[in-house]
Amino acid sequence: MTAKRICFWLGPIGFLFTLLSAAPGGMPDLAWPAAGLVWWMATWWMSEAMPLSATALLPFIVLPLTGVSDASKTAAAYYSPTMFLFLGGAFLALAIERTGLHRRLALAILARAGHSNWQLLLAVMAATATISMFISNTSTALTMMPMALAMLASGGIKAGEQGGIAGALPMGVAFAATLGGYGTIVGTPTNAIAVALLNKSLGVEITFLEWSAYGVPLVLLSVPFAAWIIGRVQNIAADSFDPAAARAAIHLPSGWTTPEKRLAPVFLLTVLAWVSMPLLKPLFPAGGLDDGTVAAIAGLCLFFLPDGTGRPLLNWDEANRAPWAVILMFGGGLALGMGMTESGLATWLGQMLLPLRAVPLPIVALVLVAFVVVVTEFASNIAAASGIMPVVGALVLALGADPILLALPAALAASWGFMLPAGTGPNALAWSTGHIALPKVLKAGFQLDLAGVFLMVGVVWVIARLF
Repeated sequence: MTAKRICFWLGPIGFLFTLLSAAPGGMPDLAWPAAGLVWWMATWWMSEAMPLSATALLPFIVLPLTGVSDASKTAAAYYSPTMFLFLGGAFLALAIERTGLHRRLALAILARAGHSNWQLLLAVMAATATISMFISNTSTALTMMPMALAMLASGGIKAGEQGGIAGALPMGVAFAATLGGYGTIVGTPTNAIAVALLNKSLGVEITFLEWSAYGVPLVLLSVPFAAWIIGRVQNIAADSFDPAAARAAIHLPSGWTTPEKRLAPVFLLTVLAWVSMPLLKPLFPAGGLDDGTVAAIAGLCLFFLPDGTGRPLLNWDEANRAPWAVILMFGGGLALGMGMTESGLATWLGQMLLPLRAVPLPIVALVLVAFVVVVTEFASNIAAASGIMPVVGALVLALGADPILLALPAALAASWGFMLPAGTGPNALAWSTGHIALPKVLKAGFQLDLAGVFLMVGVVWVIARLF
């Protein structure tokens, strides 16, 4: 019997065990089958015993049948504003690809990437992380991934190749898009949620500048380190890929084409809207505008704005190439996170940390951050932040500790998930390229997850001591 076959049965067997046995002491009754669902999905996702997108259907089946949530609420979790952000961003990325604008971006980065695979990987990741400081992680990945694929294609990499630089560039874009989001409060919704919850539970106000004082150093340290991990896992040093040849292979007209000129303002205005979101939101009814709304508007505009050649910037046949399977998979992760919160599982898990009051504070911080990293691998980042941060606040009050030293690393950890394709939007997008081998991303993601525990705690504690 193969490992996949074993895992195929281990998933549902573990879930059935939670149905047929009593919940551990103190755990809410509904949290026990929710824990079984986490086990089932994690087993299938990590082993690929079932197609990843098919596994994403499990929350819609299990959560209503176990009484954790009704079918309507579960379905709504799949199609959150994040889904529309993902879809609208995918349409924008497809338009960029159709017009060739991504090739111009690719050439601009290749021109500054040096002559080695290491330099190319670091240049792409640095550019991705910089953009991700100001727009959402998923939007950044959707923008940069076509550029990375253009580089690979120009260098002779075939579809489906996963070794060397073929897997390193998509993985690097995904990882850097997530890491860059730490730089500012607006870099990822998780940051804003964490800041709001810290203010609500502890009365701690963190300004844009204060967050960046901790976030930017973390980005500067983590991006090169992540590039080093990816490069070693993918063994890019032994790859014959030549960045100079890839640069020479990208042939572009000397001037911008009319479709490029028509698409560039749409792209820039979309990015500007994402960057200006804190200023734009007060101009609309509460909850009326978010990143997903902007992405949907941009996506809709592509279907009626002319490209100057007698057709729109994007038609439906082209748009239908959007990664629908990935959208379903990511939605399953969001629904799972909702189930963890609704069932009380996330809260119960956090309460298990209260005995840490007898442990030295640095150890508490490391254990807490490690715990949040594990949770966010299997739940959406937003769900992790929403479910864990109130518990962290209670722990801070119980210990009488400086909120910054415990709560801020925990807030950062809510987005630190790099192992599973469904862990983040960028991870899912990278997996959809066909260039990612699951064992490789698991290995690289585990190393970065482990290092991140010490990076996040170390950076926050050092910066806090300086101020």
